[in-house]
Amino acid sequence: MLESIYVGLTGLAGYSKGLNVISNNVANLNSPGFKGAQLQFADLYYRDAGGDVPQELGMGLQTGGTFLNFAQGEGRDTGNDLDLMIDGAGLFVLRGDDGQLQYTRAGQFGLDDEGRLVDKSSGARVAASDAGGNLTDIGIAGLRFSAPLATRSVELAGNLSVADTQHVLPDVTVYDAAGGARSLKLTLDNNSATTPGTWTLTVALQDGTQVGSGQVRFANGRPQPGFDNVLVAWQPPTGTPLSLRIALSYDTTNTDGGTESTLALRTQDGYAAGSLVRTSFDADGTFITEYSNGQTTRHGRLALAWFDSPDQLEPVGNNAFVFRSGAQPRFGQPRGEGFGAIKGRTVELSNVDLAKQFSELIITQRGYQASSQVITTANEMLQQLMDMRGKR
Repeated sequence: MLESIYVGLTGLAGYSKGLNVISNNVANLNSPGFKGAQLQFADLYYRDAGGDVPQELGMGLQTGGTFLNFAQGEGRDTGNDLDLMIDGAGLFVLRGDDGQLQYTRAGQFGLDDEGRLVDKSSGARVAASDAGGNLTDIGIAGLRFSAPLATRSVELAGNLSVADTQHVLPDVTVYDAAGGARSLKLTLDNNSATTPGTWTLTVALQDGTQVGSGQVRFANGRPQPGFDNVLVAWQPPTGTPLSLRIALSYDTTNTDGGTESTLALRTQDGYAAGSLVRTSFDADGTFITEYSNGQTTRHGRLALAWFDSPDQLEPVGNNAFVFRSGAQPRFGQPRGEGFGAIKGRTVELSNVDLAKQFSELIITQRGYQASSQVITTANEMLQQLMDMRGKR
């Protein structure tokens, strides 16, 4: 009967651990990237009770480790560009100040004081992967501003009516090397009376100062190759000289028949200096920076890690894991070599199934109650035995 009490105690201990696992799962129902666990139960060793016919008696319950359920959780849109979810296999790689690597599915990231991308929970740096597969930091250090670019090419598009003697573009903005905006006036004079299909393009400042001119030609109503642009060298009052190529796009027309002149600026390739206005990631894990001058630049790619079995991972808090001793992670990049894609402005929710946890809770409670009843019954039987001995 003492053995029965011991067996009952193993049940109480085992179901207590099971309740702890269930309660931890339920408590982390809203923890991004959390992976639910399940306690593994096993019977204890058996003992030969002796006698002519061997008998094997169970010695109760033992608990093994916990099994992590690594099924992907649902995604939730957060509106935060640095909240990331891995849609598929992979773990984000985090680097602590001590150099130790940790891994997580909870992609709630932000920027620290040095502009590095870090995990909000632990402050660990989020790792990127360079072309050689080496782990590096990623962030906005050195990327807070976009340098200006002087205009080199201006493209015009639209229609020039043969019936018009002149067409004026009164305000075409270009940029100098310092990013300063310069307003130019472009005038096209029709020379078709003397040379059919020929127009003179004159470039001037707003005060009327001419800075350059040249001819463009049309053949069969379209810009004639080799005569579809004008080169203008211009020295602004301040700054470095500008060399502009003002060209007609291939779809510019020169028509008559009552049409109007609609020629206008299509594009110019210069821009002012800009400041950082947004950071984000694309599906490949590439870091993208956007600036107030309309420019966008792309930088390194996030590093991901994966494993052969969930048993190789050990939870360490903050929704992070480490690889157990001897395990070797496999590194890669999003959308490559079996790794999942990145979904921006989204976090992966916990994969805990609340209904299943309640079901497990009921089973655990019943098991605990039954084990408690076994101890109570064995104790009563033992007391009866002691009472019988006392009556002798």
